[in-house]
Amino acid sequence: MRIATMATGGIGGFLAVKLANDGHEVATIARGAHLEAIRAHGLRLDHADGSELAHPAVATDRPEEVGIVDAIIFGVKGDALEEAARACLPMIGPDTVVVPFLNGVEASDRLCALLPERNVVNGVARVSTTISAPGVITQTGAFHSFIFAERDSRPSARIDALRKAINDAGSSAPETDDIDRELWSKFVLFSALSVVTAAGRCTIGDIRNTPELEALFKRAMSETAQTGRALGVALADDLEAQIWSNLLVFPPQGRASTAIDLEHGRPLEIEWVSGAATRLAAKAGIDAPVNAALYAILLPHKHGR
Repeated sequence: MRIATMATGGIGGFLAVKLANDGHEVATIARGAHLEAIRAHGLRLDHADGSELAHPAVATDRPEEVGIVDAIIFGVKGDALEEAARACLPMIGPDTVVVPFLNGVEASDRLCALLPERNVVNGVARVSTTISAPGVITQTGAFHSFIFAERDSRPSARIDALRKAINDAGSSAPETDDIDRELWSKFVLFSALSVVTAAGRCTIGDIRNTPELEALFKRAMSETAQTGRALGVALADDLEAQIWSNLLVFPPQGRASTAIDLEHGRPLEIEWVSGAATRLAAKAGIDAPVNAALYAILLPHKHGR
């Protein structure tokens, strides 16, 4: 397959290495020192079992140089979606599939306002990665699962082809019959973890060991789960209990990316996380005071230092 990663950050970089090393023609869209490092030395993926080095077929900051591709792995920060989506247009043909792997639950709808709707699907990534140095992606944690489907979750040949490519490349792309459920199940966890670890300047261990933080996390999580159900998403009845049970075995030093961005003075994705949780709750007629308060606390830091 011809596959482009827009952009080649943690998620796009992880898949670019896996897919390129399995023989696919991968075009990495990047910029600055990261792009120059990929051009000069290739793209490296570091993980607990060692390192993998790939040399993508194309490394560029000009998508128009790539041409039409079969699939675009779309993984950018929420605030960068509009600019990145427009940049994808030269790579999109009638059958190109654009798979968004962004935080939040609104990326697919936002893309449909900018790209042909027939090309846009929906997806959720469960992997912990970051650009640790120019040209280097570091994976923390052993999990790496990429779930995606047509927006209505119906089967399709193009989804099957990309899923097979990712599975054959040594990662995981399981099937789903309800992509909205998958997306919202992650959102319920991430939106709560994001705002609590950021606003509280704390870790998962702190949440587990501080009754007040535990109660805050559970309230934020419950508000978002109630919102999803009110909007017609078929979330499991015991989803909140499942999430808390899973959180008990997460590494205690873990934090959400929002907390790390706040610490380093970087812009925060809060519009598409706690902001979305608050906004969608209002749309659904759900009272969400905890998410609204945490969103307000983080707003002064939205644009970074």
